[in-house]
Amino acid sequence: MFETKILPQAADPEAELVDVVIVGAGMSGIGAVWHLAQRLPGLRFVVLEALESFGGTWRVHRYPGIRSDSDLYTYGYSFKPWTGAPLATAEEILGYMQEVIEENDLGRFIRYHHRITGAHWDSASARWTIEGCHTDTGTSFQIQTGFLWMCQGYYRHAEGHMPDWPGMEHFGGRIIHAQTWPDELDLTGQRVVVIGAGATAATLVPAIAGRCAHVTLLQRSPIYYRSGRFALPMAEELRELRVPEEWIHEIVRRKIQYEQAKFARRSFTEPEAVKAELLAQAREHLGPDHPLDPHFTPSHRPWQQRIAFIPDGDLFRCVREGTASVVTDTVECFTECGIRLSSGQELQADIVVAATGFHLSVLGDIPFEVDGQKLDLAQTVTYRGMMFTGVPNLAWVFGYFRAAWTLRVDLVADFVCRLLEHMRQTGARQVEVALRPEDAEMPLHSWTDPEDFNPGYLMRGLHLLPKRGAKPEWGHSQDHWEDGKTFPAIALTDPVFVYR
Repeated sequence: MFETKILPQAADPEAELVDVVIVGAGMSGIGAVWHLAQRLPGLRFVVLEALESFGGTWRVHRYPGIRSDSDLYTYGYSFKPWTGAPLATAEEILGYMQEVIEENDLGRFIRYHHRITGAHWDSASARWTIEGCHTDTGTSFQIQTGFLWMCQGYYRHAEGHMPDWPGMEHFGGRIIHAQTWPDELDLTGQRVVVIGAGATAATLVPAIAGRCAHVTLLQRSPIYYRSGRFALPMAEELRELRVPEEWIHEIVRRKIQYEQAKFARRSFTEPEAVKAELLAQAREHLGPDHPLDPHFTPSHRPWQQRIAFIPDGDLFRCVREGTASVVTDTVECFTECGIRLSSGQELQADIVVAATGFHLSVLGDIPFEVDGQKLDLAQTVTYRGMMFTGVPNLAWVFGYFRAAWTLRVDLVADFVCRLLEHMRQTGARQVEVALRPEDAEMPLHSWTDPEDFNPGYLMRGLHLLPKRGAKPEWGHSQDHWEDGKTFPAIALTDPVFVYR
């Protein structure tokens, strides 16, 4: 794992009162603090991070092969050119983030080992009171802030989702979750079964194939895979022409954004054509003799669940060469020597890895109160996926399902900076979003339509998320290309914003 030096901690302020608190020092939090430092340097702000250093996902996940599933031209920041291969390892992403922090002197704003245990809004003072504890010393802290910017991600770092399969206690081998991979685990000579279907499994299986005796991917139902070169010809050609990296980053970034948005729209308008294209890619890598059905032929529409990118078809190649195999079935029970499937087949295993997803974490699982009342976020309505009715002076970064997470970080950061500057200019100390009179009869629905997108983690936690309305502004758009035009045009004088 990438070794990073711990950057200097921010000095304790004389008074624990700041203008903005950013929660989380992952990709979202570092992006947010860069925007604040560049655009509103006169504000007092801090970043609170529970871990020992920056990185979030890329520091927590340690399973073999851990890498981005999105290209770094769009997963990386708009303001920091990416110059490496389009997909990056956790080590490379941490190195990229460290450069952002050091080049912009952001370490002075970040406080590590700060776990938040409660957040309380008081309308009389127009402040949030943040309570927490230092994870290294156990001592408590309290900070008051005028604005709270939640950048903590969307899943629980401490543990992944582990199904309670019958007979697990009888298994003679070892069961682990990919999210909490033990550093000392030796796979040499071991028979490994990876349970799950998704980006983690698609990354993990090729990374350990050949290192263990054999690895089997056990999936309840298949997903779609998209394969491509582990390179971007356009970026390579522009570099040969000696185009500045800043220009290359922006050109390639826009091209990828456009193509991703176009492909996502086609998954709705031409689902059968997109399905045929994806299966043709699988056939090309697997060869003519390997059946696509049932292991690589999903029943859902493309992009109804996330499509996993596999560089140069590495997962397919492992299956074709025999170092990995795929089984599509469900677990009946664990046995002493492995797993008995519903079909009656038994998989022999020494190590079972659950790549079965994670627990959705809404606002970091932090208890919130607004004027003494416990906040139930599921009873609120979201404004463009970043603010919520009845919750003052708070913004949340929740990324895209079908595009790089960081694309939305930049859009939300631009909006928040504009909002804070507008409040400063008008003397407003409090802002919240509210349904307008014309929204009174608007139908409300779940955060996302399961017919649109329905991965397991989202369906398990959908009841925790805010409602969405039938109008575009009262929902979380998944069209990042359109958002790139809509977000900068948001009128801060719109009656949806209630200032005090």
